[in-house]
Amino acid sequence: MKVWILLMALVSWRPTEIHDQVRSETDNIYDKLVRIRRELHANPELAGNEIHTAVFIKKYLINLGLEVNTNVYGHSLVGILKGSKPGKQIAWRAEMDALPNDFRDDVPFKSIIKGVQHGCGHDVHMAIALGIAEILSKHRASFAGTVYFIFQSEEESFLGAKGMIDHGLFSKIHPDEMYALHVTALPVGKIMVKPNEMFAYQERVRIQLLKGDAKEAETKIYNSLSRSQANSQPWEIQQVSDSSKGLMNPNTIFKDYLIMDPHFNTYTLHDSLVLETYLYETNKANLPKIIPRIKQLVGGDVSFIQENPTVMNDSKLTKAALKTLQHLYGKDVTAPDYGQVPFFNDDFAYFQQNVPGVYFFLGGTNVVNHAPGFKVDEESIRVGVRSFSSLIIERLAL
Repeated sequence: MKVWILLMALVSWRPTEIHDQVRSETDNIYDKLVRIRRELHANPELAGNEIHTAVFIKKYLINLGLEVNTNVYGHSLVGILKGSKPGKQIAWRAEMDALPNDFRDDVPFKSIIKGVQHGCGHDVHMAIALGIAEILSKHRASFAGTVYFIFQSEEESFLGAKGMIDHGLFSKIHPDEMYALHVTALPVGKIMVKPNEMFAYQERVRIQLLKGDAKEAETKIYNSLSRSQANSQPWEIQQVSDSSKGLMNPNTIFKDYLIMDPHFNTYTLHDSLVLETYLYETNKANLPKIIPRIKQLVGGDVSFIQENPTVMNDSKLTKAALKTLQHLYGKDVTAPDYGQVPFFNDDFAYFQQNVPGVYFFLGGTNVVNHAPGFKVDEESIRVGVRSFSSLIIERLAL
């Protein structure tokens, strides 16, 4: 019986030849994907305005032989790649929108649109998704099932994923699994993932007081609610890749914390004093305790006025993805994740509320996203395309 189980485990993998082909094919299109990334980088569009980006992507997918559905939400679109026969259905998500900033960008292909930049990496995500689509299109005759390539608008505003769902995305497609990635400040080529929360829970709290001193209330709330491990500063987001403090270290500073933004927005409303700020909590169970605690401290009317869901990776799929990636590309391709990232989040969380999904961090930047000096090592495109093309091929085979 043990021998039979071992044999079944061995033959559950696709022949290695197909992944050798994936590596080779990725290398063959790599230079083209870099040019695509640079074209997208030079022509960014803000959330809700991804008109030319969507046209570019639609044309590329159609040229690969994919069906493209643009009747989903805003400028979002879905490329549909069908295998040789019905089977598992898998979705891959990439974002299209850029940021409203004008940071210094020391590359020859910098943005030609004043005040708009791809300072988060979505241009890289699109290039990787198009690369995966191209690789898989070459193998459609050899796999059963369907792959959906979701190019989503309005991620930065946290509206796009929910908008697509509210406009009936999952009445048109029915994925069994869903995946996405984000390039970030980790060693180039490292893929980081873990089950459950990848980010802290983000909340915006409003405190409305009939009277009182704003500064005193702010100080009392901040000092009483803020929490972190001894001798750690989890608000120092630039430390995420640090070997002794960052996410890859079991003793990371990015776990078990409640960060409060000390810069409260303070204003008067009628006869009331209103304080608003963001907070970031790693433990979901603590969220219901925050409002009563603030009321106990300063009184008044307290509420959450913004509660974004956080990315929640499906445990079973995450473990399977790790096993597959390590089997095909070696254990060094993945990096452990022992914490939760503050300040950032991704509306991919809305998709995960409907479909089991996994969200990966892909190493490839020099500093954290949304920061001055943000720059991507384009080698991350190669790693992303070959790794996740192989992952999807394996998932389709199950």
